[in-house]
Amino acid sequence: MVKPLTIPDEYPTTEGLCPDSYSLAIISPAYASATGELNAILQYVYQSFCFHKQGLKEYADDLKGIAIAEMMHLDILGKTIIALGAQPIFCQNPPTAFNFYSAKYVTYSRNVINMIEDDIIDERRAIAQYSKMLTRLKNDQLKSIISRIIEDEKLHLERLKEILQALKH
Repeated sequence: MVKPLTIPDEYPTTEGLCPDSYSLAIISPAYASATGELNAILQYVYQSFCFHKQGLKEYADDLKGIAIAEMMHLDILGKTIIALGAQPIFCQNPPTAFNFYSAKYVTYSRNVINMIEDDIIDERRAIAQYSKMLTRLKNDQLKSIISRIIEDEKLHLERLKEILQALKH
């Protein structure tokens, strides 16, 4: 069974968070936008299938482990969105029911090196997006949730760099 690629620390709780439209607007794009966790999950699962087909099972499992970690991020962000007063609709800015997520945002590269290069770009973008959130958020509990997610994203980035290095040699 593939395990999530996460750091060993627990995720902070959403308990005690109150409705807050300001914070909701800041964190929502990380949930289900073109650069959000839902997109990352689908992209890593797709790539895992492709790597497995090419006989690269170890890397396929690594990508699946990252996808599972991203599912954990989607879970905590969904719970956070609910705590902040919105339904966790798969759109860019819940609670607005428009600009729905589309799987067209997944990068459907076919070359394994290109896949990993795309993933590295996406993980760097995610880290930058989450880091920018930290500068705008005022709630320390939300900052701790986002900071914890960043640590996983950094771990993903390092593993992807290792995979790319191995594939190129």
